Amino acid sequence: MGLGHKFKEVKKAYTEANKLLGDLIKVTPSSKIVGDLAQFMVQNSLTRAEVEERADELSFPLSVVEFLQGHIGIPHGGFPEPFRSKVLKSMPRVEGRPGASLPAMDFQALEKQLRETHGDDITPEDVMSAAMYPKVFQEFKEFTSTFGPVDCLHTRLFLDGPKIAEEFEVELERGKILHIKALALGDLNKAGQREVFFELNGQLRSVLVKDTVAMKEMHFHPKALKDVRGQVGAPMPGKVVEVRVKEGQRVEKGQPLCVLSAMKMETVVNSPLSGSVTKIYVTTDSSLEGDDLILEITE
Repeated sequence: MGLGHKFKEVKKAYTEANKLLGDLIKVTPSSKIVGDLAQFMVQNSLTRAEVEERADELSFPLSVVEFLQGHIGIPHGGFPEPFRSKVLKSMPRVEGRPGASLPAMDFQALEKQLRETHGDDITPEDVMSAAMYPKVFQEFKEFTSTFGPVDCLHTRLFLDGPKIAEEFEVELERGKILHIKALALGDLNKAGQREVFFELNGQLRSVLVKDTVAMKEMHFHPKALKDVRGQVGAPMPGKVVEVRVKEGQRVEKGQPLCVLSAMKMETVVNSPLSGSVTKIYVTTDSSLEGDDLILEITE
């Protein structure tokens, strides 16, 4: 999310976010909801008081909105008011226990569907994961089909990559170990890739790898001007998964404009005012940084 260097700020905001949501922290998923709100507050430099005051116009993470709708049940002591009403406005609410209104799940049909899509190596754990977290499971399968079994890498290697001249081992399975040594990085090409040179079991190899840090530095997207109310910017870094309006369309204040997704957190971007959409600057799959201009609205 680009907030690793602001860990202390996120930690402090976590406490304030928890108070906003009525002392919600228990275990996952409620702890994740609080964390999503804390990251949102730090990314947008918002205090607890500002969040409460502007709750009717801010574009909150989807997990926060769904919690307030009642998707994980009713918290002990009830929902925080007037915060809940300001965020939801006329959005639907789940009454009672959410599971009571869920349709029955056909696990055999789901397993058949997963095998048709991903092959026959589907486990019972895969079926349960797909049933509970369908989007996350799909993203996981797409990731592993591209990058392989990264769970065999040490955490630091997975997150930061090896240092030049560093040697390390990767155990693919019992008795099958790869010996790898990082050698050098090539220059950045026009596609934002670098050639990575390494030794694999003593043999020189190379592979083209996308340099995501450099790609961000090459990212040229107009920023939303904070003093121009009709310019709607991205509240968080992420990828556009859905654009819900068209140029020339009339929108109302609080109406969903698009959906962003990053690190398992979705954010619905709402209109800060009523008016007409004059220009859209993004499409589905656009990668955005914080405050990148999404669209313009004129009253």
